[in-house]
Amino acid sequence: MTTTSTAHGLYGQSYGGTAPENYARYFVPAIGGPFAADLVEEAALRPGERVLDVACGTGVVARLAAERVGTTGSVAGLDVNPGMLAVARSMAAESAAAISWYETSAEAIPLPADAFDVVFCQLGLQFIADKPAALRELRRVLIPGGRALVTTPPPNPFFDVLDDALSRHIGDEAGAFVRMVFSLNEPAAVEQLFRNAGFRDVTVRTESKWLRLPPANDFLWQYVHCTPLTGLLSHLESSQKAALESDAVRGWRPWSHDGGMAYEQGMIVATARK
Repeated sequence: MTTTSTAHGLYGQSYGGTAPENYARYFVPAIGGPFAADLVEEAALRPGERVLDVACGTGVVARLAAERVGTTGSVAGLDVNPGMLAVARSMAAESAAAISWYETSAEAIPLPADAFDVVFCQLGLQFIADKPAALRELRRVLIPGGRALVTTPPPNPFFDVLDDALSRHIGDEAGAFVRMVFSLNEPAAVEQLFRNAGFRDVTVRTESKWLRLPPANDFLWQYVHCTPLTGLLSHLESSQKAALESDAVRGWRPWSHDGGMAYEQGMIVATARK
């Protein structure tokens, strides 16, 4: 395994595009998309249903939902990040159902009560500051009997490698971002959030999925350039980037084989009804 990326330049220097564009280009196909497909499949969407995707990012769940509900249904996506929404809009131009996009927080959704049959929140609840308020809003906008489906990832040794390397070479602020991704990691705590918000028929389980990733050096810089980490690392000297990459590549050796990497990611899946 080499320590530089020939495909994308020395230590990721030649990556272009914004973080949201890179998120759609790299993170969604590798990690977000496979879990989104599973989540939408579990929802068993029907033609004509109305769907809301909360903390939608670049809209992968919304687009998959639109394929299921068809032209007689409708889909809305909301996110606080205007860059994410801009990419979502551009990627949804050919959607089978109308998709509306809202730049807003999950704690104060500017949509009427009893407006949706299904509400999703994939890989987003852990980033929301006021989680109880967000879940109350998810419940409010659902019709009676409507379904909520939420996923959050528990920590795993694979991303511990990244946390350790970033903290060692950049500082705790960089490692803290990785820890935030996996911060809502207790199924019992997730279940209690739902019950406190007034949901019924709450079920919470943990499942896992093997994911195929690019080689370690490529994945490191792809991840950096599709997250807020890109700003934290932008000031680094080449020698610091080289040391970070060498450390991450070494740490990921147990998951590296056949020209890439593979790791098992767990996922907390919560479902409930209003």
